[in-house]
Amino acid sequence: MMNNGRGRPALGRTAALTLVFVLAAGRLLLAAVGCDLNDPDRDVKRLFPDSTGYKTIYVSIAKRGGAELLRRIEDRLGDRFQGLFETADVPYTMYEVFRGDALIGYIHGVNQKGNFGGLQVFLAFDVEGTIRSFYFQKLTAKDAKAFRDPAFGGQFEGLSLKDFFGYDVRTGREAAAGPVGRIRNPAPGSEADFRAVLRAVKKNLILVDEFLLANRHLSYFNPDLRGESR
Repeated sequence: MMNNGRGRPALGRTAALTLVFVLAAGRLLLAAVGCDLNDPDRDVKRLFPDSTGYKTIYVSIAKRGGAELLRRIEDRLGDRFQGLFETADVPYTMYEVFRGDALIGYIHGVNQKGNFGGLQVFLAFDVEGTIRSFYFQKLTAKDAKAFRDPAFGGQFEGLSLKDFFGYDVRTGREAAAGPVGRIRNPAPGSEADFRAVLRAVKKNLILVDEFLLANRHLSYFNPDLRGESR
């Protein structure tokens, strides 16, 4: 049988379309990936040595409030969500930590785009939403060693969302001198990564306030909403 070659272009088009769909599916999958603890049993016990258990909660902006909630969170952040890890359908994995029947704290991590790659910034909180510890689960940066120094992470301990509302994540400046402005960059040559870390911390604090603390700190952002919870 003579082969006139007509089947080859069709096969090529099919393969190309298949590749497009695979790549598109891959992007959607990435967009829906949250930030989980690598080893929850180990990590929860390390962050809360006196804990006896934890509960995992899965939430997303899309399911809790959609476009309106996304706009409200962006307003509090002072920046727009962008990229694969800041879509409304990203599932956030949050951990409630217990000692017996008593809730003693929370753990939550967020993905953040850095200068050379992704960052995963985890915070452990007390029940009031105050940071008790900070660490990177993932860090792709030129000065990763400096950022992983415990002295850097220790600067975040004791801070809460109230302290971050005056910090502008776009300019890297505070409206007035405060505790965030006193956080020292351990690698002055990596200013973009330093500001990415601060943005991740503020974003993390906002999401925890929204999803776990019933907007306890919202009044510091807008005094007209004092006492309001959503």
